[in-house]
Amino acid sequence: MKVPLLDLKAQLSGLEGEIKEAVLEVIDSTRYIMGPKVEALESAIADYCGVSHAIGVSSGTDALLVSLMALGVGPGDIVITTPYSFFATAGVIARLNATPCFVDIDPETYNIDPQALSEWFDRNSDQASRVKCILPVHLYGQCADMDPILKIARSRNIPVVEDAAQAIGAQYPSSEGLKKAGSMGTLGCFSFFPSKNLGGIGDGGMVVTDSAELGERVRLMRNHGAKPKYYHSMIGGNFRLDPVQAAVLLVKLKYLDNWHNARQENAERYDQLLEGINVKTPVVAYKREYHIYNQYVILVPEKRDQLRNFLREKDIGTEVYYPVPFHLQECFAGLGYKQGDFPVSEQAASHTLALPVYPELTAEMQEYVVNSIGEFYG
Repeated sequence: MKVPLLDLKAQLSGLEGEIKEAVLEVIDSTRYIMGPKVEALESAIADYCGVSHAIGVSSGTDALLVSLMALGVGPGDIVITTPYSFFATAGVIARLNATPCFVDIDPETYNIDPQALSEWFDRNSDQASRVKCILPVHLYGQCADMDPILKIARSRNIPVVEDAAQAIGAQYPSSEGLKKAGSMGTLGCFSFFPSKNLGGIGDGGMVVTDSAELGERVRLMRNHGAKPKYYHSMIGGNFRLDPVQAAVLLVKLKYLDNWHNARQENAERYDQLLEGINVKTPVVAYKREYHIYNQYVILVPEKRDQLRNFLREKDIGTEVYYPVPFHLQECFAGLGYKQGDFPVSEQAASHTLALPVYPELTAEMQEYVVNSIGEFYG
């Protein structure tokens, strides 16, 4: 049996007609830059996330970049984030000539540890005034523990940018009620990379906020800071969302919650099937229905890489998210970190493995995956 890590063909089979019609509508309109499809998606995402403003941009990376630009992050500033995420999280900080400072992750959820964040400020009181932003990541589709993070940030008047690239629709039981990923910080950032729960047919992203001022800054910056055309009040970039991507995402958004539900059911089935096998299933920090399972990531105590090779031979797709934490990346060697500085992140990098969890995955396919894992461990 062949079980890919992700099967976009299976998703497309039920939507192909709708998607082609939506794309043809854009082609026929000749509105190839911004336009009504982008505006419609922005309105729909704002409603879905429970925020006042949503601004379509060219990628999840550019969503993070333009958000930090809108906050004025630049040389001499510090942005605190996790060392364990997709590279864009830290890369955008460095691109603005600011300094990424890392705090370790929670060993259960792999999200930034609020206690470690608090301890960073205790240890680095002389640098606290340089902190321009805190950037938590909602990794794998489960929200970071935002209440204590926001409490720390508000006590110091520091903006929070949520990296919700993997978490559109994930929920968090905050002290102010149930909140969706992206809606709790100063700004929230999403990616529509094809592998995401809501994925386009290319790159795309979205910035959300309840701040009218910041929303307008992001809108200006995504189009070179121009308003009106050729009159530039600030320096931005070309971060515009393609209307073809917006058209496709508008089609897919209608099905998103059903896809979340299917992923949650698949995750629950994995949890049951993996009982008694020497791996640790993902921790549900709040409720299963709050976790959207962009990835289903197990902790493998021993022989992770050998297991992955064995599953590959069985035609089972897996992935390691992520094999090298930021503090050990060659491009960040100048920051002065070393092996052992963030042991929880290093442990996760060495021992985690993502299994297929996409909505169209069948129970028989999951049984084959788990039986193969069991076979490897004897």
